[in-house]
Amino acid sequence: MARVRTSLAVGLVLVAAVTAGCSGSGSGSGSSPASSPSSKPSSTASSAPNAAAPTESNPPGDIPDNQAYVAYQPSSGFNGFTVKVPEGWARTTQGTTTVFADKLNRVQVSAASASAAPTVGSVTNTVVPQLRGKVPKFADPKVSEVQRKGGTAVLLTYRGDSAPDPVTGKVVRDAFERYAFYRQGHEVDLTLSGPVNADNVDPWRTISDSFSWR
Repeated sequence: MARVRTSLAVGLVLVAAVTAGCSGSGSGSGSSPASSPSSKPSSTASSAPNAAAPTESNPPGDIPDNQAYVAYQPSSGFNGFTVKVPEGWARTTQGTTTVFADKLNRVQVSAASASAAPTVGSVTNTVVPQLRGKVPKFADPKVSEVQRKGGTAVLLTYRGDSAPDPVTGKVVRDAFERYAFYRQGHEVDLTLSGPVNADNVDPWRTISDSFSWR
C-alpha cells in the first residue's frame, strides 16, 4: 500500500510541473513584439506631397497694433496715387511692382495701363485663372465689389502657400486680399498677404483705406 501511495504522489508532481510549463509558454508568446499593433508605423500628413501647407493655430504673423505707416508713391512710371505702407519694412522693386515685406507679411503694389475698369466678372474669369497657375495650392477664391476711402475696388480674397523660407525651408499657409483700383486708363492692384489666422484685419483695413488717387 505504501508503494502505491508513493507512486501516486510522484505522478501528481509530474503533472503539475508539465501544466506549469505549458502555462508559462503561452504567456510568453502573447507578448511577442511582432504581434503588437504598436510596432506598425503610422501615416502622417507629411507623407502627402501634394497637400497644402498646414494652417497654424497661433501663427507669428500679427502686425503690431503700434505699427507706424508712411505714404508711398512710385518714383517712376505711373505715380498718380499714394498708399500707406508699414514703416521699416524691407522694400524691393521690379518694373512697376513694389513689395514691402517683414517676417511673414507682404504688401505688394502694382500699376498698369488698362483699357477698362476691372469688374467682378473680369477678375473671376481672367485674374483667378492666372493666380491659380502661379500661387502654390491656390484655393477659395471669392470676388466682390467693395468701397474704400479711395473709391470703388474689386476685391479678390484667396489662400495659397508661401514660398519656402530661404533659411529653414518652412512653408506657411497664407491668406490674401487683392484690391483692384481703376481711374482714367490706369489700374493699381494692392495685394496684402500674411499667415492664415493672423489677426491683421485692422492693419489691412488701414492700408487699403489709405489708397488715394492724386
